[in-house]
Amino acid sequence: MPQSKSSTILATKGDLAVRLAAGAGEIAAAQKLRYRVFYEELNARPDAGAAAARIDADRFDSFCDHLIVTDGSALVGTYRLLRQEVAEAHGGFYTQSEFDIAPLIAAHPNLRFLELGRSCVLKPFRTRPVVELLWQGIWNYVRHYRLDVMLGCASLEGTDPGRHAATLTFLAHNRAAPAEWRVRAHTHRYVEMNRLPATSIDAKAALKQLPPLIKGYLRLGCFIGEGAVIDEEFNTIDVLIVLPVSTIDARYFAHFGQPNG
Repeated sequence: MPQSKSSTILATKGDLAVRLAAGAGEIAAAQKLRYRVFYEELNARPDAGAAAARIDADRFDSFCDHLIVTDGSALVGTYRLLRQEVAEAHGGFYTQSEFDIAPLIAAHPNLRFLELGRSCVLKPFRTRPVVELLWQGIWNYVRHYRLDVMLGCASLEGTDPGRHAATLTFLAHNRAAPAEWRVRAHTHRYVEMNRLPATSIDAKAALKQLPPLIKGYLRLGCFIGEGAVIDEEFNTIDVLIVLPVSTIDARYFAHFGQPNG
């Protein structure tokens, strides 16, 4: 499933379609969309180069695959995908800058990891159908490359942990990764997630406050890493998502397709 001008459509829903970006022009369009959402809407802090070019870009973009969602001819969402063998050929995963994922990967030498990052959807399209379409595209990619584990940073808006105290506490108590999949934020960036007594948490209210993409991963059965990380540049609090294919509830395969289908 390489990038090409005839990039295959991975999934459709009505007028929406999801596929890999076909060439440099569509990758640039995805970078501009990321700038629009991250910096103009969500108050991320661009450096001088990003502000002048009005794009969100880093060294990873040139070797990642870029999933894009279109509504007709309009680009409305994007997600960046990085397979383990590609990451290892280019200096590692982006996530390693926030969470120490290296021991996890080393502990599973027979599994193939996929990093998910730079998730971005225009505000009018942040709905469950679009989230499900994104997931279907990612899932078809996972099936194509026979990948075993998905991971990546997922973000809560703002940099004040107190604002998200209930949600962070809920995630820490209810979705903490078991020992086999445990990952910890780097010590110098570690932010405590257990911020309130567990008995004081209204689970329904805490879930309601989560972004749609995190809710989607929770429905699929993801684990959450230990500790959060404040990303000052992007004006977010990041948590680590770890989603082994082996732990996904089988009932989802009837809709999205079997892992090795």
